[in-house]
Amino acid sequence: MDQAKQLEIFKHIIDIKSVNDHEADVADYIATLFEPYKDRVDVSRVTFAPGRDNLVIATKDAQGPVFGLSGHMDTVATGNLADWQTDPFKATVKDGKLYGRGAADMKSGVAAIVCALLEMLDGTAPLPGPVKLLLTVGEETGEYGAAQLTKEGYVDDLGALVISEPGDDMKELTYTAKGVIDYKVTSLGKSVHSSYPDQGINAITNLLDFVNQVEGVLDQFEHVENPVLGHQVSSVTKIGGGDQVNSIPSEAWVMGNIRTIPEHPNKEIYTALEGLVAKCNQLPDHQLKIEYSYPEEPMAGDPHSKLLQQAQQVHDEMFDQAVKVVGSGGANDGSEFSQAENDFTTVLIGPGSASSHQSNEYCDLAVYYQSIKYYEKLAQLYFSEL
Repeated sequence: MDQAKQLEIFKHIIDIKSVNDHEADVADYIATLFEPYKDRVDVSRVTFAPGRDNLVIATKDAQGPVFGLSGHMDTVATGNLADWQTDPFKATVKDGKLYGRGAADMKSGVAAIVCALLEMLDGTAPLPGPVKLLLTVGEETGEYGAAQLTKEGYVDDLGALVISEPGDDMKELTYTAKGVIDYKVTSLGKSVHSSYPDQGINAITNLLDFVNQVEGVLDQFEHVENPVLGHQVSSVTKIGGGDQVNSIPSEAWVMGNIRTIPEHPNKEIYTALEGLVAKCNQLPDHQLKIEYSYPEEPMAGDPHSKLLQQAQQVHDEMFDQAVKVVGSGGANDGSEFSQAENDFTTVLIGPGSASSHQSNEYCDLAVYYQSIKYYEKLAQLYFSEL
């Protein structure tokens, strides 16, 4: 496959609008690319919701552990279109860079691993062993595509997984990441006219008993330092309640975000939060409840894993600048994949630039082309050292 075809695939994927939805349209296009190889690959559509299909492409009739390559097909919203110098849904090449929504995060990585497997199948690069593509939905809003594939067993045969998340133009190699807990506490009360507050139950006042104590409860976990990820951090980020100024509020709510580390798994945080809610509910007329939205476990990783060493070795052979081994403060699909029944190593490295989630998002095309070769060579090294 020449670079013109590699660029065509990248541009086509950018042109498909998949802002927190419509990943099935991306899956449709990618599936057509593998039609010529239907005797050599199995293509599976795994529907999460209407218009939201995960796509799994696995080579057939191979023995031994599978080398996985993964990326997500959704993107974040564009923000203010006036801030864009080009149409975010029309891939534009300028000065050696491709601009468009998802160009960095992470349609460049998706296109690169798709091209890598296509080249292994067409003979441009050898197919060294069983390879599987795992293309997911909903990473930007909760990693629920990866969670679905994990629960349904699609990663149970993996021996290694490389996620092509943007790594500052392939300069960063990630092996560990913080987890995420998004929580919402709702307080129920009784609405009455504000001139008779003693006849009602003020949901806001009761909720503040939780708000004023939650920082102290979580502080016990935030003194521990992970050598790569740092310490756990938490913030109260949204609050609301009441209907109008002259009525006692019957309902109020607060939301918070916590970034957890492997030293304190998410279940420890749940216990602490739920303990505080239970303590508040012992007070007169308090009725609080807590719920979570797509929590993600921290991805512990292994700084001495063979896959990490192999990823560094291939990078050293292909790039002039040494790769920086790092941890991530943000969650990714690896957090869900790491909950699989089997034990395999995951690393993240991809061609996207540091312009993720920004206007005028872009990817350096020279890095994109090189990343395709990188995934091919890493797969070859992985199987050669089994």
